[in-house]
Amino acid sequence: MSKKIKKMAWAPATLSEFDGVRFLHLDSIWVQGAMRIRKPQHLELEYIQRMMVWMLWRDSESLREGHAVQLGLGAAAITRYCHKVLRMQKTSAVEINPTVIHACRIWFHLPEDDKRLTVYNEDAARWVADAERTQTVQVLNVDLYDHDAASPVLDDEAFYANCFNLLADGGLMTVNLFGRDASFARSAARIAAVFGSDQVWSLAPTKEGNTIVVAARGVEVPEREELERRAASIEAQFDLPATKWLRLVRPLPLSIINQLKGESRT
Repeated sequence: MSKKIKKMAWAPATLSEFDGVRFLHLDSIWVQGAMRIRKPQHLELEYIQRMMVWMLWRDSESLREGHAVQLGLGAAAITRYCHKVLRMQKTSAVEINPTVIHACRIWFHLPEDDKRLTVYNEDAARWVADAERTQTVQVLNVDLYDHDAASPVLDDEAFYANCFNLLADGGLMTVNLFGRDASFARSAARIAAVFGSDQVWSLAPTKEGNTIVVAARGVEVPEREELERRAASIEAQFDLPATKWLRLVRPLPLSIINQLKGESRT
């Protein structure tokens, strides 16, 4: 049973289907998630695949260890993948809209909670601020948008500081930055102010405009040869385009780093 919050009026979850793919909407045309009906464990959307880029920063032998958390359930693609395919020791998802959780259970193959899976019907800001959860998470995927998908609904330094505190040493966060009113530079600067500019990277945007940011808590990046080995292992085991991710990863732009240095001197 999902942990619940007080009953409120939420945008209803609806679906559409096209060419073998089922899409989740929140009473609008904007796609909140997708699932290929004949391959429910496959990560259908390119940006969702890129949200798994954290795998490159973890040693192949310890890839499945620890607790993976998703803030924003969407169509439950990452949650299903971490639970069913990666078989992480523990997987949790935090979703404020109960109609999304219900839709994922009946339309998007989201399993019921078990000893390795918990879905929380809670506000993500409050959930990450809970001091009892400090340094308990190894992987954090952040994909928080309202029904209009205009910009992230949680995107300030206080929120990212709570995300940092949630991560164990060596933990990794990926964030989807997308929307009409979203600003990569603004959001990336806020993340870097918390994590440190040498612990933040991004991928080139998808053709739809999604930019994935990776932030780490005390990760030492291995040599290129080791990253290439990890990418090949991920492709062989999980059918994800990890070699392509490696080509797309880049450090923070110099303009953001200089901005942070300027702010630190004032």
